[in-house]
Amino acid sequence: SSPHLVQVRERIRINGQPISKELFSKYFWLVYNRLEETKDPVHASMPAYFRFLTIMAFHVFLQEKVDLAVVEVGIGGAYDCTNIIRAPVVCGVSSLGIDHTSILGDTMEKIAWQKGGIFKPGVPAFTVAQPEGPLEVLRDRAQERECPLYLCPELDAFEGGHQVLELGLAGAHQRSNAALALQLARTWLQLRGCWDLGELKEVPSGTELAGRLVPLAPAFRPTDAMIQGLRDTEWLGRTQVLPHGPVTWYLDGAHTTNSIQACVRWFRQAALNQDKPHDGSEVRVLLFNATGDRDTAALLKLLL
Repeated sequence: SSPHLVQVRERIRINGQPISKELFSKYFWLVYNRLEETKDPVHASMPAYFRFLTIMAFHVFLQEKVDLAVVEVGIGGAYDCTNIIRAPVVCGVSSLGIDHTSILGDTMEKIAWQKGGIFKPGVPAFTVAQPEGPLEVLRDRAQERECPLYLCPELDAFEGGHQVLELGLAGAHQRSNAALALQLARTWLQLRGCWDLGELKEVPSGTELAGRLVPLAPAFRPTDAMIQGLRDTEWLGRTQVLPHGPVTWYLDGAHTTNSIQACVRWFRQAALNQDKPHDGSEVRVLLFNATGDRDTAALLKLLL
C-alpha cells in the first residue's frame, strides 16, 4: 500500500507487520543490483521510486512464499505499474473521488475508466455504490474485458438479526469499504474451498437487471474471523484520535472533496464525544497540508 506514514517499510507488510529492516535491506540491494546489472547500457535508467518498490514487493512476496498478496494500485489502475498481474484472484474498486486530475482526467467518468483498467477476463470484480455516470463506465469496462462485475450490498445487509458489525475504523464511509473487504475476502475463501458464504449468480451478458446497472452480490453471514478482522482493523493516520497530555490530535489523510467531507463528519462526531475541560476552555487549531495539484482553497472551505 502507499504512501507510508513514518517509514518506507510500511508499504510491504507480511501478516500485517512491516517487513524487518534486515529483510528490507536484503531485498532492496538484491533487486537494485540485479536491475543495475541488466539495464540497457544505452537508455540506462533505473525504475522510478514507486515502480522500484512495486517490483521489490512482488519479489519479497514470492521469496517469502505468502499465500495471498493484497496489492493496492498507486494511481489510477489502467497504466499503474501494479497492473502487471495477469490473473489476480479478485479485483475491487472503492468509492471514486476526484484526485490526480493531471494524470487521470478531470471528471469522475474519466477516473472510472482508469480504475476499470484493472479488470481481467473471467476475474470477478466488486465495487461499491457510485454515481450513475462512473458506474456505467465501470460496467462498460467490465463488459469489454469479459469481467464479471458486482455491486456490494450495504454493510447493513451483512448484519442479520441483532448482530451489529463493529468497525475498528471510524467514519460512516468506512462501512462501504468494509462491505467491499468482505466480498474480496469471500472470493478468496471460496477458491480455498469454503462454500457456505453465498453464491455469485452467473449474469447473462447484455441483460439489464431490473433497472440495475450492475448486479448485486449476495450478502452472507460473516465468519467469526471476518467479524474480528473488521473490529481489529487499524489504519494509522486515518480518522485517528491521539491523546497526548493536554492536547488531543485528530489526524486524517483526506485529500479529495469527498474524503474531506467524510473527515468533517467524523471530526464533529469524535469531538462531541470527548470530555470537555472542567474550566470550559477549549482551543481548536487546524494544521493543514496539501501537495500536488489539489485545489487547496476548495478543501479548506469544507474544513472552515
